[in-house]
Amino acid sequence: MKKYLIFTISFLLLFTFLQISSGLFLTATYTPDFSESLGMSNTLSQEVIFVQSSPIPTLIIAVLSAISAYFILNKVAKKN
Repeated sequence: MKKYLIFTISFLLLFTFLQISSGLFLTATYTPDFSESLGMSNTLSQEVIFVQSSPIPTLIIAVLSAISAYFILNKVAKKN
């Protein structure tokens, strides 16, 4: 039970950290293209359209978190 708890907590912490850090990175490196919108200023819509993104980046982060949590679990188990 203790191993399961250590794995779950470390996985959740790593997953949260990687999700937040990837979001910060993507936000910091995003550069909007204003040149297209300047020519279309009369026809700009007041609606917001959300684009469905791919689940692949989230799955990659989940796999990296699970692998890291497994190694943390093994390291903690060796100490005991």
